[in-house]
Amino acid sequence: MEERLQKFLAEAGIASRRKSEELILEGKVKVNGKIVTGLGTKINPEIDKVEYNGELVEKKNEPYTYILLNKPIDYVTTAKDQFNRNTVLDLVKTNKRLVPVGRLDMYTSGALILTDDGDFVYKITHPKHEITKTYTVTLKGLVTNEDVKKLEKGVDIGNFVTNKAKVKILKTDEVQNKSRLEITIHEGKNRQIRRMCEAIGKKVLALHRSKIGDIGVKDLKIGTWRCLSKQEVDELLKNCYTKE
Repeated sequence: MEERLQKFLAEAGIASRRKSEELILEGKVKVNGKIVTGLGTKINPEIDKVEYNGELVEKKNEPYTYILLNKPIDYVTTAKDQFNRNTVLDLVKTNKRLVPVGRLDMYTSGALILTDDGDFVYKITHPKHEITKTYTVTLKGLVTNEDVKKLEKGVDIGNFVTNKAKVKILKTDEVQNKSRLEITIHEGKNRQIRRMCEAIGKKVLALHRSKIGDIGVKDLKIGTWRCLSKQEVDELLKNCYTKE
């Protein structure tokens, strides 16, 4: 049975579906010995020979791995870093070919999922599926109810106006001139939470992602990880299917 080449690569654990599309466009994938660059390319896994970087690609027969990591700051969210900085994969000792599901910037800690299931990455990160992400953010300055309303309604973060968010003031400290908020969004623009806070004139001092969907890292020490249960994976995917 035929299927799109990028879907085959994702299900084989090479990369997410989006990243697999990039690999195809970059000419890094061969089908039956020939480089293909068309995203509409279809293959029959039973007949066609697919290669990536000169190595034969085969679909996985073993179960996929899904890991929840409580990422520390000073680690980059990538499998390999060109500047030899610490990566999140340095924290997870496994022989599996894992990729991060979405990103956290180097100076943000918290919940990050790693997996070898490229189709899962595609579904969880696609904007239309609206998987929520919850953050705890410490800000310089005192946040007002008016600030909260602006964030909840949506703010301009530069060529983009954010959708509605859930925002709750956790603490304000007049002595130290600091505030702590909980912000829940379902988008994933680059540095979105930081840019949202900048839009209300507040500087982020610390940022932590506490939850992806309903899966949190409250019981995980920073820098440690655990495998997600089948029920947790199914719940995340269930939300995707309801948004189809």
